[in-house]
Amino acid sequence: MILPRLAMLLLCCLPAWASAQTTTPTLKSILSAAEWKRAGLDRLSPDEIGVIDAALIRHHLGTTTQLRTELETVRQEAAAVTTVKRERTLLERFGLPILSDVDWKDLPPLKGKVVAWETANRFKLDNGQLWEGLEPIPYELVGKDVEIRARPAGRFQLTVEGRNTTLRVIRLR
Repeated sequence: MILPRLAMLLLCCLPAWASAQTTTPTLKSILSAAEWKRAGLDRLSPDEIGVIDAALIRHHLGTTTQLRTELETVRQEAAAVTTVKRERTLLERFGLPILSDVDWKDLPPLKGKVVAWETANRFKLDNGQLWEGLEPIPYELVGKDVEIRARPAGRFQLTVEGRNTTLRVIRLR
């Protein structure tokens, strides 16, 4: 009676277990037949190929583990930054500019590459930020390096690939 139940449980769990297994690359799965022959691997014994496959798998697992660790660290840092909330000042509640002790001249410029236009005057940077021009932007920005500098009163100025421009922009996201 227990044996059939155990067999049924094993059959039910087998697909989930099989899908949970990560596939690791082997030489046969990476190389085409022509590449296999050209590399001279057809002359190796199965044992020699097994040694190379084991090294490949070890390298693959080590790299994925390291990347997962780095990703988890970045996620934790991002979560810590987003959980910090600050109280809005009285001026901010009424939509007035924020007065702070940070001088706009001390802020470093933001450098990035434009990856896409969102609308006719709104563009997206490679870091995910979304910016919009306060006046029409007469340049093609996609693929170009831009620099955004802080200006007084919480404003920003766009410079396109070193050109001396005075395009005013605001950050949307």
